[in-house]
Amino acid sequence: MQSARNIRSKPRPTASESRDWPHRTAELGDLLPDGFSMGVSTTAFQVEGAARDGGRGDSVWDTFSAASARIRDGSNASVAADHLNKLAEDATLLRELGVDAYRFSLSWPRLQAQGRGALNRNGLAFYDRLLDELLVGGISPTVTLSHWDTPTALRGGWLNRDTAGRFADYAHAVGEALGDRVDAWVTLDDPATVMLQGYALGTDAPGHALLFDALPAAHHQLLAHGLAVQGLRAADVQGQIGIANAHSPVESLTDREQDRSYAALYDLLHNRIFADPVLLGRYPDPLEPFAVELRGLLEADPADLAVIHQPLDFYGLNYAGPTRIAAGTGRTIFVDDPAPVAPAFPFHSAPFREFPVTGTGQVSAPEYLGVAFAELHTRYGDLLPPVLITSLGAGYGDQADARGTVRDPLRIDYLGEHLKAAVTAVQPNGMAAGVRLTGCFVRSFLDGFEWSAGYAERFGLVHVSFTDGMTTRTPKDSYRWLQKVLAAR
Repeated sequence: MQSARNIRSKPRPTASESRDWPHRTAELGDLLPDGFSMGVSTTAFQVEGAARDGGRGDSVWDTFSAASARIRDGSNASVAADHLNKLAEDATLLRELGVDAYRFSLSWPRLQAQGRGALNRNGLAFYDRLLDELLVGGISPTVTLSHWDTPTALRGGWLNRDTAGRFADYAHAVGEALGDRVDAWVTLDDPATVMLQGYALGTDAPGHALLFDALPAAHHQLLAHGLAVQGLRAADVQGQIGIANAHSPVESLTDREQDRSYAALYDLLHNRIFADPVLLGRYPDPLEPFAVELRGLLEADPADLAVIHQPLDFYGLNYAGPTRIAAGTGRTIFVDDPAPVAPAFPFHSAPFREFPVTGTGQVSAPEYLGVAFAELHTRYGDLLPPVLITSLGAGYGDQADARGTVRDPLRIDYLGEHLKAAVTAVQPNGMAAGVRLTGCFVRSFLDGFEWSAGYAERFGLVHVSFTDGMTTRTPKDSYRWLQKVLAAR
């Protein structure tokens, strides 16, 4: 396996080379293997809107957004991209794009306003229509049960063990209602970010700043995942079942012992405590210098771990880039967060000056995608299911020009470089040979409400006008580019 350290010395492509991707659609189309599924994704809270319609309840993100100082531009997602009301238009755009699959999340508070009880008929009717539109268009549905929008009515959120049980009931009910038309199920999306940003640092909903005392939020999410897998299977769903975990290759800023120690800690907090229980049935051994802070891992009930360790059909990987860690408090460990709240972890992220960054400050390092695959293969071997890239995308401040065209060459470059890196890494002579890579979802189909950044960041292939009251859709150059790549396969 090629180490992350070895990548530092590799030459970067020049601007002219990297920006040639608009003219290399046929090359990339040929590179995508037979059977490799290409899709796009959205998240319910980010795009649906209709926040007060049809009996939908509040989520923790509604509550968090109501404190406008917590959102960079003071906005909220009450309308967002208005996907609920513009379903027919969006379905047409999906069909014209030519994707194989569409990954979307269900709004838990739209289906259960109180986080419990019978499914809301109005909410269910929307997802019925969405599934029908996809299937008529020959697009495979991948459904995420919940993407960060836990109902506010569930007091304590993921700090409360009871929330895992409520999620299991919800998963079973949804499985019974929709299970005959969904090709793949994702239980939870990125529980690491929920725990770290939402419960440890307080920069995301629900806004707690508990540091290591946030670990129960990790365990209860993982328990909810295992119970949801059981609930879906008890409902006899037809689709495959997996989870979407973020994975960031981690390295230390220097070889000093303190930097290396904190890098290992961050790798554990961000990567291993979410993958090890799912794939190995146990938490990693706490690092000796942090045994007290991580004592909760040693105290986990073996019965819980048996529930978490369910057989999976695929393992979803959300990839955003590598992380470089240095000792000492400072900026938050997430580059696109607003100013950190106190208290802070005793380590911080350091920049990768040898790589460019996206408009959101995210490191654009496609080489590290292969490192992420290789790390998963080294750690989990034959226990690693087929891997599906469940999120791959970049945010910029895209705006339409005078002719209504939205040019986003940097996103095209980002996607082209990362897709090439992904399929190359898992080839027989690649750095992650042995990983079974089955597909990729581009984040995102539509511009939407970007969490604590509000509408200040855009990840979509389709531009949405948030200021004209019409949420007008305009396919960006990246949409047309991906359309040509898919047609060239």
